[in-house]
Amino acid sequence: MGDRLKDKVVFVTGAGSIGPGWGNGKAAAVQFAREGAKVFALDINTAAVEETAGIIRSEGGAVETAVCDAAQAASVEAAVKAAMEAFGRIDVLHNNVGIIDPGTPEELTEAQWDRLMAINVKSLYLTCRNVLPIMVAQGKGAIVNISSIASTHSLGYSCISYSASKGAVNAFTRDIALNYGPKGIRCNTILPGLMNTPLIHKGNVTEVYGSTEAMVKQRDALVPIGHMGDAWDVAHAAVFLASDEARYITGIELVVDGGITLKVR
Repeated sequence: MGDRLKDKVVFVTGAGSIGPGWGNGKAAAVQFAREGAKVFALDINTAAVEETAGIIRSEGGAVETAVCDAAQAASVEAAVKAAMEAFGRIDVLHNNVGIIDPGTPEELTEAQWDRLMAINVKSLYLTCRNVLPIMVAQGKGAIVNISSIASTHSLGYSCISYSASKGAVNAFTRDIALNYGPKGIRCNTILPGLMNTPLIHKGNVTEVYGSTEAMVKQRDALVPIGHMGDAWDVAHAAVFLASDEARYITGIELVVDGGITLKVR
């Protein structure tokens, strides 16, 4: 156990995992706790968020949970209220919730587009709308958003709604950093590259490659380091940006990708 986030309260969206193993939000929530933070973990899936909380509690950490649809205003407002009742403050907001839905504009339905944008972008607006006043009153806070290298580079197949949503996350982050910096609040974003997490093994991402085995093999081969990253690579980056070690860092896009964006295809 460390103390890089000792006594800080971290509010984590998407803190469960979509499937077996370690998703970005699950790993981040556990790593925040391992660094001394009190974690308020939320997810739309009750079993998933309770699994994360159980790991934190088994290691002696402090955690409270809420079931929350981060794309719904009332749900986010209730979760922030519960966090304040539990811990009395929010020092770090970690916006992790997100989905991917491959396809071109011709292939995606309007409902698919709207759902992804609500989860990936509107959720940030809703959490910040409710948490920023708390941080402003405290005179200090840190926000860490999860974007993707898909916001700036091609993943090798069309996922236009995902790429557009993550571009919006980058712009959202810069605006918060600029306008809330004078109020003591930092805001940064992490751009993961090709990550081997439960998210890519669920849904229709594997269909792009034909099979799970082919997907892993092809994605590993693309990375200069020789393999995809995992949720802990993102979690460690999140801890750094949330901590006072990054006190003079705001508005950046921290790329965590094993060097893949260095390649020109």
